[in-house]
Amino acid sequence: MLSHSRMRVASLAVVALVNACASPESEPTSARFEVTFPASLHAGPLDGRLFLMMSAQEYDGTEATEPRSLVANWRGGEPLFAIDVEGWMPGEPAVFDAAALGFPVDSLADMPAGDYYLQAMLHVYTTFERADGHTVKLPMDRWEGQNWRISPGNLYGDVSARHINLDPADPRQTIRVELSNEIPPRPELPDDTEYVKYRKFRSEILSDWWGEDMYLGAIVLVPPGWSADSDMKYPVAYYQGHFHDFFYTPATFREEPPTDDLAGYDRTYAEFSHQLYQDWTSGKLPKFIVVTMQHPNPYFDDSYAVNSENIGPYGDAMTQELIPRVEEEFGGLGEGWTRTLYGGSTGGWESLAWQVKYPDMFNGAWVNCPDPIDFRYYQLVNLYEDTNAFYPNSSWRKDPIRPFMHDPDGQVIMSLEQASQMELVLGTRGRSGQQLDVWQAVYAPVGDDGYPMDVWDKQTGEINQSALDHMRENYDLSYIIRRDWDTLGPKLEGKLRIAVGDEDNYYLEEAVMLLEDFLEETTSPYYAGSFDYGYRHSHCYSGQPENESVRITRLTYNQRILPQMAEQLVRTAPPGADMRWRRD
Repeated sequence: MLSHSRMRVASLAVVALVNACASPESEPTSARFEVTFPASLHAGPLDGRLFLMMSAQEYDGTEATEPRSLVANWRGGEPLFAIDVEGWMPGEPAVFDAAALGFPVDSLADMPAGDYYLQAMLHVYTTFERADGHTVKLPMDRWEGQNWRISPGNLYGDVSARHINLDPADPRQTIRVELSNEIPPRPELPDDTEYVKYRKFRSEILSDWWGEDMYLGAIVLVPPGWSADSDMKYPVAYYQGHFHDFFYTPATFREEPPTDDLAGYDRTYAEFSHQLYQDWTSGKLPKFIVVTMQHPNPYFDDSYAVNSENIGPYGDAMTQELIPRVEEEFGGLGEGWTRTLYGGSTGGWESLAWQVKYPDMFNGAWVNCPDPIDFRYYQLVNLYEDTNAFYPNSSWRKDPIRPFMHDPDGQVIMSLEQASQMELVLGTRGRSGQQLDVWQAVYAPVGDDGYPMDVWDKQTGEINQSALDHMRENYDLSYIIRRDWDTLGPKLEGKLRIAVGDEDNYYLEEAVMLLEDFLEETTSPYYAGSFDYGYRHSHCYSGQPENESVRITRLTYNQRILPQMAEQLVRTAPPGADMRWRRD
């Protein structure tokens, strides 16, 4: 709990501070906040998640020190409270009191008296009438990567310079605030350069399913000598990962050397991004087309690239629309043996999932620090044997001992219970846009209300057994590989290369080890891939050449694996294959 004696509160347009007698019927136990918006800002009605944010940290007038930038992070953050609003009209007060959910402070009644900076914000929801018959209210991604802090169309208030003392325990105190701004649309796509091309298109498959216009995108790196008018064809490496609006794999492609104003890691990042440009354009690297895919959606900045009951047919859309579109325009060879996959974390899971679910369509997956690939280690939860995600299976111990994240030295940053609480505050019904909720949206079946079925109760930790069969049969990649090895094994032989740190911050190494245990025992065929565990390496280990630091390792990833991909393609090329891309 916070213990500052003189903390400032500045509201985004604090209209009035009123001491009013509470009615006996309501019996309030905390101060009351009333949030409104004017008709001049939006005609309404509006649906969404309304946030009330407080900060004890200094506000210097910059966005970085606004309360919205300081709340809800994996180290806790400043206090955040939230309520759902539906059919909210201009001038109608939306009320926060002790009943509003909060994080990391549970309730407004628990806030210590003092002065705080205050800000409110509405994460606007769109009503989707989906093809599966369900009507749901979710935040439409506006090509910002499902980030409520900057999502176009969201309403927010200014952080004013007025300091108002708050006594949260005083039920007579009412603070009225007003939303006064709307986040504008984001700029159009950047201009193409000689090597980097930007594409965004309406997906018919996804738009039909969601009942709204839905988009996919691709940022394409073309090789030296590429020309739209040439008949030269190239292999394609697909990079999987979070939404970025610039080329990222995980280095960027920086054509200019670092400027003098950059220092520290920013300078290191710029230097190695420029090195990628130099290595690419000098001909040191194999001639691939490299594609960073963009598929944000109403649940997350990334769809996990598979068909899902809740997120929709993204597997179909990306393999049937995005890949053919990119390869036709930019000259991909267009055959399974000429496509490779790579990525880390979310992208690691996606790369493995695509290689497993579309084994003939891809010729190798370089998988780093993947999200849980065996649900016996869903981080540290065994979904099939545990009954509670937060507590051990014991009649007597009820300690919330399961961590969610730790520092490289093993210090726990957040427990699984705390992470679940934070996501529940950010969004009910799985609408937080955060990590646990997107796993749930991708893996779990759809509930009767049209929203994802809970994997576990976010307040009690009780695991929902009715969701598990669907999750295991469709998304537990290790289980699927074991189940289908007789038919899948010959198609995966020599295609799996997995790396993870043995001190991954999110405990992802354990699931990888379970998959390795199975694959190392395979015969007819033997899987003939590789596993690499970085000793005392955290998230996201991708292999480490001698004399190279961990930070630098990620920034030289393309230089290390593209030659490996080229070797795989040469080794497996069918007789008579078009190999002109190998020529200088």
